[in-house]
Amino acid sequence: MRNHYAALVLLCGVSVSICLHCARLHHWGCSAPAICSMTTPFSIQDYLREHIRTVPDWPAPGVQFRDITPLLQNPKVFRVLIDAFVHRYMDPALRPDVVAGLDARGFILGAVVAYELNVGFVPIRKKGKLPFTTVEETYELEYGSATVELHTDAVRPGDKVLLIDDLIATGGTMMAGKKLLEKLGAQVMEGAAIVDLPELGGSDRLREGGLALFTLVDFAGH
Repeated sequence: MRNHYAALVLLCGVSVSICLHCARLHHWGCSAPAICSMTTPFSIQDYLREHIRTVPDWPAPGVQFRDITPLLQNPKVFRVLIDAFVHRYMDPALRPDVVAGLDARGFILGAVVAYELNVGFVPIRKKGKLPFTTVEETYELEYGSATVELHTDAVRPGDKVLLIDDLIATGGTMMAGKKLLEKLGAQVMEGAAIVDLPELGGSDRLREGGLALFTLVDFAGH
């Protein structure tokens, strides 16, 4: 019997694949492959890349904007995306106590991943958006600076935190999020994103700053 699991990949050393019947990722060796009927092999990375829209010259001339909204619009694609993160962080060695999402698209991903992992979610927001007592971290932009905040009761000392956003560009926001969490005594075990733009240097700076990273798709250029 042919199976309709496409995209055999390794996540955390475990073979998983996209099921074209339900669009979920499954471990090989589970009972699910018995129901499958057809296949077109491809990788999860390629599958997701096909659903990321590139918008030229936005928000400024020369910028190739990587728009993730098509990943969210299609329910099957959205499920594949979320499962790629969930299957990684189900591993006991990588399972977080809390998921923290960066303002704003990190909220979309982080909340769903936290729900699937059965752990809590906390938002890291732009300055002035959180109502309770906060800690803050300011970071430099190309022109000026920005500040992000976190509620002081968002995490506890010793919590293992997964920090998630949609995209890594220069890495400033994710590094600021890491520092915020560490101010409260949490351990940021990994930073995760859908897209990495390696030519902007953010992922290298984050790794040099001590943050392990997991990303699904990278794009050359800006």
